[in-house]
Amino acid sequence: MSEGCKKILITGATGYVGRQLAARLLADGIKVRLMARNTSTLKQLFPDTATDIIHADANDERSLRAALEGISTAYYLIHSMSSGSDFIRLDYDAAAKFAKAAKAAGLERIIYLGGLGGSDAELSAHLHSRHEVGRILAQTGVPVTEFRGAVIVGAGSLSFEMIRYLTERIPVMICPRWVFTRIQPIAIEDVLAYLTAALDNPDSIGRVIEIGGADVLRYADLMRIYAQQRGLQRWIVRVGVLTPKLSSYWVHLVTPISSSVAIPLIEGLKNEVVVTQADAKTLFPEIAVSDYRHAVKSALQNIHPDSLDVTAKDVNPSRRWKWPRFCVHCQGMTIEAQRIYCHSSPEQVFTVLDRLGGSNGWLGLEWIWHLRGWVDRFFGGHTFKSRRPDRSWLEPDDIVDCFTVEKINRPNRLLLRVNYKLPGQGWLEFKILPTSKNQTQITCTIYFASKGLLGTLYWYSVLLPHRLVFSRLLKQIAAASITQQPPLAEQGKIG
Repeated sequence: MSEGCKKILITGATGYVGRQLAARLLADGIKVRLMARNTSTLKQLFPDTATDIIHADANDERSLRAALEGISTAYYLIHSMSSGSDFIRLDYDAAAKFAKAAKAAGLERIIYLGGLGGSDAELSAHLHSRHEVGRILAQTGVPVTEFRGAVIVGAGSLSFEMIRYLTERIPVMICPRWVFTRIQPIAIEDVLAYLTAALDNPDSIGRVIEIGGADVLRYADLMRIYAQQRGLQRWIVRVGVLTPKLSSYWVHLVTPISSSVAIPLIEGLKNEVVVTQADAKTLFPEIAVSDYRHAVKSALQNIHPDSLDVTAKDVNPSRRWKWPRFCVHCQGMTIEAQRIYCHSSPEQVFTVLDRLGGSNGWLGLEWIWHLRGWVDRFFGGHTFKSRRPDRSWLEPDDIVDCFTVEKINRPNRLLLRVNYKLPGQGWLEFKILPTSKNQTQITCTIYFASKGLLGTLYWYSVLLPHRLVFSRLLKQIAAASITQQPPLAEQGKIG
């Protein structure tokens, strides 16, 4: 890329689009500076110490000056929708201060991702604010390339997650008129392709470019196609009595999405959001956009703990995840975790994990493990047999009772796949990490990717037994680890 010799600023780098754009540009060898209010998150996402990460706030002009120093082009990906009902004012203030700082820094260009929509007079407050932010960014004279898109399809996108949870959890959906509004969704990969291609396309400077996928559909179609991809049967019944506000409360009730976020999302669905001009095809003929079915398939193709967004799993836990809060929802998975601290070394703790299962048992409450095995057999499974390898350590693909060993990173991580007959997929993970207080932290995490309403009901039916069994298991692991030494065959072994 011609921009490779210059430094690019990505604002909102911890956001859904920002973190993926950052990864893509860094992989392409582009010099990038990542800006966010939470730099600890970025340092976990991008651990390379050479990565330029800066703490700055769009509402703090002093920090903006430092962030913009030496920058040629800035991606503006800041959005305050999750900040509550005052998000529009916050967005306007942030855009005005950024535009002023960009002008003072001599910025050559701003690339902004906004929202599709027709006449401003007819737009929802949310979509109108997206357009207005683009105008505010351009008002000081810094050239702006403004991309306007609709629903972004990808695991972790708020719009896609709303489709996912509504479709998974509700077999019969009583839907208001907004569900039948026309919409042109676009895959996250295509959004990233446009954003990166703009760096090398001077003809896109100063333009408003509408981008969308290959299909124009109705919101109801988005849910139906998602259901087909998951092998689910769903029925949609149209009614005319649910207002966007009432709908948002319903969305909050049946999904992990808060009503404060759902309200602007749903209000925006009263407007048709389709591409009305051909500038994207003219300016970027090399980009062949995906259809919605392919985009959904791509978003669903790798449901696995290692594919989860690291910001939701390990870094900067959200307000919904406070230990020992029961669970958090992320990209179609429900995650339940518990922690304990002990004075044993990680190697001692892992020695206990290596010896779990089979005739050694699970350190207590064996009757619950066996009861769960009989329940599995009753429903057609055959997984709970008292078995494990004869050796005193585990290796990938070993069978340990109702689990298969998927990954081992000795002495820090053990990932087991659950082999029970389930309405979904499950994993059990142990992480063992030393702390600065000469202790060892043991984390036990259960991941469950439910399928349909039955999967959701199953999860909540086993939530309390999980708390009992795995809290006891953690305590017993910590206690047993004190006297453990790795077996001779295992000393010095790296998993």
